[in-house]
Amino acid sequence: MAKKIIGVIAISLVFTGLWGWVDYQCALRAAAIIDGPVIVDIEKGDSFSQITDKLIAQDVAVRPFWFKVFAVKDNAFKKIKTGEYELGTGLTMPGILALFVLGKTKQYSITFPEGWSFKQMLEKLDANPNINHTLTPLDAEALMTSLGAEVRHPEGEFFPDTYFFEKHTPDVALLRRAHAKMQAVIQQEWLKKDDNLPFKTPYEALILASIVEKETAAKAERAMIAGVFVRRLKQDMLLQTDPTVIYGMGDGYAGDITGKDLTTVTPYNTYKFKGLPPTPIAMPGHDAIAAVLHPDQSDNLYFVSRGDGSHVFSATLADHNAAVEHYQRQGK
Repeated sequence: MAKKIIGVIAISLVFTGLWGWVDYQCALRAAAIIDGPVIVDIEKGDSFSQITDKLIAQDVAVRPFWFKVFAVKDNAFKKIKTGEYELGTGLTMPGILALFVLGKTKQYSITFPEGWSFKQMLEKLDANPNINHTLTPLDAEALMTSLGAEVRHPEGEFFPDTYFFEKHTPDVALLRRAHAKMQAVIQQEWLKKDDNLPFKTPYEALILASIVEKETAAKAERAMIAGVFVRRLKQDMLLQTDPTVIYGMGDGYAGDITGKDLTTVTPYNTYKFKGLPPTPIAMPGHDAIAAVLHPDQSDNLYFVSRGDGSHVFSATLADHNAAVEHYQRQGK
């Protein structure tokens, strides 16, 4: 009788072990995310049980016992990183843990277009709900000091690009990245600049690059427009560029420039003052920066818009006046 009981127990243990092994293999390989993606936010201080509960609340097919076994097996308890995670369809329980351990959090993005002002940049930062807002009220000079910048005016100091970030990233962290990238780009390009340029510092090149950026969006024309301004600077001519006048008008600009605006004295009125304005007027991109450091070598000193986004370039005032008459005054 005892032998029969022992035999039954042995068989039961074998079947239990076999069932356990099959169940383990199923838990190991089965998809926990069926109708993904699922977003889960692991916060500082969350216990493993709380993390499991968050997943179950999102209808993730997590089996708490095996999930804990996998965590123990991979020593994941103390390695899970906080943040917001996007779990894709087909992800298994071990796959979920691997994401948590690697810290592969959900990434958001924000884009600052070329030619934008610092004000526009701040407005976009402020409107993004995934960013931790810390810059209100903003002290621009204090911001630039905190970034370790050599200048105190923020305009043009941030590189226009798309930046990826985790949820709750502080706005100042994104500004720090954009500032560092602008400094890297301008310094790298400065080392490769042409000879005999009318710039003493990379900052002066950045100022002119911002003007070129605002004058044209046509990549093919940037070096030509830069060449016009470089020759004007060398010949001690007025730059006479509308974007600087507009920048100097600030919020007073209503979409058009009058004759009075061209004669109003501001530090940015390049119809009144020779040389470069005191600061950049926008965020120049890489192409505009490269253009002012490698301008074209023609004799052109003037350009006028055709009205279709392109420009007519002239070497003499007579030719320029004829182009103005043809393309602007006659409305052609």
